[in-house]
Amino acid sequence: MAIACVREVLIGSAVPYTRPGSSSAIGKSAVAGAVAVDSEGLAGDQHGDPRVHGGPDKAIHCYSWSHYQTWLQELPGHARLAQAGAFGENLSVEGLDEHSVCIGDRCRIGTTMVEVSQGRQPCWKLNDRFAVPDMARRVQDSLRAGWYLRVIAAGHIRAGDAIVVQHRPFAQWTIARLLALIRDRTCDPLALREVLALPLPAAWQRLFAARLHSGCVESWQARME
Repeated sequence: MAIACVREVLIGSAVPYTRPGSSSAIGKSAVAGAVAVDSEGLAGDQHGDPRVHGGPDKAIHCYSWSHYQTWLQELPGHARLAQAGAFGENLSVEGLDEHSVCIGDRCRIGTTMVEVSQGRQPCWKLNDRFAVPDMARRVQDSLRAGWYLRVIAAGHIRAGDAIVVQHRPFAQWTIARLLALIRDRTCDPLALREVLALPLPAAWQRLFAARLHSGCVESWQARME
């Protein structure tokens, strides 16, 4: 069943960023035609900090175009919101958001097969990009953070391609529910054991396992400030 489509495909190059020694490819631009996709993501797309961006579990970042109208209500006239790519997304999508996408969803997009791997944990680069000191916190609190895909079968994706969900093994685990566990500082053992049973990337497994074992929430300062 087609439940959404790709509005735009976007890529970016790594360039020096706002803080000393930093680099980022958060600035994405739309590309025309079919774009090749493999396990590392879209052809021509780069990552400024490979320690925390890119890799098979973060091959493609998706963001709902519908969020832009909501952001414009909160940040009226903000120039970054005039076109897709403001949040560093690779696929600007219509018809999907964090409340309708689930961990483990396997989808056909164009000739590519992908799987929803995780949500996004926003970082300070959004603060600087929008010149809004708490933008990362706003993104996290709103759950309008986007989600990542891993590539199961390489192929091509272009604007207008349908997004067809072919398998949904964890229908109760939307991206919004997962992100809310982080936002709400959840340390409930039952909830944490349940989420640790999901096929999450190692970094997310470590985060929730640490909460379970310590009963404490990780610091967000380095990530968000």
